[in-house]
Amino acid sequence: MITTQLLRPESIVVVGASNNVHKPGGAILKNLINGGYQGELRAVNPKEKEVLGVPAFADVNDLPDTDLAVLAVPALMCPDMVETLASKKQTRAFIILSAGFGEETHEGALLEERILETVNKYGASLIGPNCIGLMNTWHHSVFSQPIPNLNPKGVDLISSSGATAVFILESAVTKGLQFNSVWSVGNAKQIGVEDVLQFMDENFDPEKDSHLKLLYIESIQNPDRLLFHASSLIRKGCKIAAIKAGSSESGSRAASSHTGAIASSDSAVEALFRKAGIVRCFSREELTTVGCVFTLPELKGKNFAIITHAGGPGVMLTDALSKGGLNVPKLEGEVAEELKAQLFPGAAVGNPIDILATGTPEHLRLCIDYCEEKLDNIDAMMAIFGTPGLVTMFEMYDVLHEKMQTCKKPIFPILPSINTAGAEVSAFLAKGHVNFADEVTLGTALSRIVNAPKPAVPEIELFGVDVPRIRRIIDSIPEDGYIAPNYVQALLHAAGIPLVDEFVSDNKEEIVAFARRCGFPVVAKVVGPVHKSDVGGVVLNIKSEQHLALEFDRMMQIPDARAIMVQPMLKGTELFVGAKYEEKFGHVVLCGLGGIFVEVLKDVSSGLAPLSYEEAYSMIHSLRAYKIIQGTRGQKGVNEDKFAEIIVRLSTLLRFATEIKEMDINPLLATEKAVVAVDARIRIEK
Repeated sequence: MITTQLLRPESIVVVGASNNVHKPGGAILKNLINGGYQGELRAVNPKEKEVLGVPAFADVNDLPDTDLAVLAVPALMCPDMVETLASKKQTRAFIILSAGFGEETHEGALLEERILETVNKYGASLIGPNCIGLMNTWHHSVFSQPIPNLNPKGVDLISSSGATAVFILESAVTKGLQFNSVWSVGNAKQIGVEDVLQFMDENFDPEKDSHLKLLYIESIQNPDRLLFHASSLIRKGCKIAAIKAGSSESGSRAASSHTGAIASSDSAVEALFRKAGIVRCFSREELTTVGCVFTLPELKGKNFAIITHAGGPGVMLTDALSKGGLNVPKLEGEVAEELKAQLFPGAAVGNPIDILATGTPEHLRLCIDYCEEKLDNIDAMMAIFGTPGLVTMFEMYDVLHEKMQTCKKPIFPILPSINTAGAEVSAFLAKGHVNFADEVTLGTALSRIVNAPKPAVPEIELFGVDVPRIRRIIDSIPEDGYIAPNYVQALLHAAGIPLVDEFVSDNKEEIVAFARRCGFPVVAKVVGPVHKSDVGGVVLNIKSEQHLALEFDRMMQIPDARAIMVQPMLKGTELFVGAKYEEKFGHVVLCGLGGIFVEVLKDVSSGLAPLSYEEAYSMIHSLRAYKIIQGTRGQKGVNEDKFAEIIVRLSTLLRFATEIKEMDINPLLATEKAVVAVDARIRIEK
């Protein structure tokens, strides 16, 4: 519950306030004063009449009614104080900085429960405990530094960790990134990351509220709620980037399928962020760099011009952009030669455009004008300008400032000399700009933003999927575990997934008769053992009845062998699609190249079921091996539409068969005309 008293309190009391500004109770009071809080400030300190010039009370019972209470006292004292303030002083918002609660001991968890019962009883908000506080344009109720520039169009930062929020702010302020609010939810006993996001979504005002959100998440308590409100905000015009820390591989250790071996809770996070349209980041620097990109005009294309006086950074930036699927097109022809003629001898215009260390502000202006007005194959510009030690950079940065105000194409300022040209960079940031001191970090951040999919459409694709039949098959399966091939076939048929013709039997004559009917060569596989290849249970290219009979006899001797499966021998590119059920998230669907490559290369994309066709195409396109799927070096590509259709149909099957906990179809054999499932395994738990 997020109340007005939390966001815009008319009065604030700091309980445990101190004249020592190196203690939380002193630091938070100092930040409130220095932040220009306009309401009534009060302090509780039994030893003082006044703390940092603020009237002090000996006990919370002596206070007048107060909207927001910030508690910086030992954990044991907090439950009774919260009860007194809520019941007697009409306090409807609490920020508890104190540690020593559920994050440490069972007794601490009980204290938290008492506090939660009280705040819920009185309809009050609770931030924390074990947090640095809350900061917005109304009040700076945090004990930490730095305090960034705050304005309503700045970034909203929501962090599970107070210390990490501080470090994110440290990274952000050096780049000039401004903030609207900073939320440190700590133990999140009442208000967690999802709650803040829900509040921002349900109360979103496109004219007044920030459109930029940065998240640091340690635990996703309610994936559905996070997905719903993040995607809703993005559809309303917001941009969201997030770090999810603590993704563990432990879930894969006991897995028995290919999918289980490569799927982890991180796959679920990746799938959730993809479905929501969240830009995923992996470090504080990346997160704040993405946040800075969010503040600039939106990109309309993928073609960049790099303007610089230093060759090396231009090359490194070109590499970073190319790696992320972005382009640095070569500039040539009459217009390029015309530009070159106006620069110093030795300057290069092929892109990067290198105006040399002796290049002047007018040369920078000229290059920007050409990119803006005369070079149609350029969508945005990147200007890398540190100091070569010859001149001050004020005039150079003034040109950047002017052009960033007037150009329609975005300009990304990369000013690396934050020490040597510190005064110039500070003056540039003071005009409301951001700075990307490292070109490779910027290139990586841009690729993450450009390649992040839009929020998925929530509708389920049901066409051609026989849901009642799927339920009848699942209900008829007698026991948990890997199900028999006939059930696998039936489920895939019901989902409309094409299957290679196959026959399963423990009778040699029946197996040989099927092979004779379908035609040699054939493939024989043992039924029973999970990893068939590891036990010699797969034989390809069997060309005669005699060879098939010999392999039948041999494979039936393999431990746990129950029968033999025979299929016609098909050719094509091997693909893979699979799924694993993750607690809270639902089914995570993965796709990639098939055969042995799925575990060797681990080049897979993940999505959260159910999937739309747009999501399926996005998964396929994000594979490193996508060029193989397209066709490369004279090899024909595969039917991408059929591959996407199978991914979507499988996700719909899973949506109505939650009993399926692991499955993979490996391989799918794909040609330019068709994609057919050759082998599949499904494990259920009812």
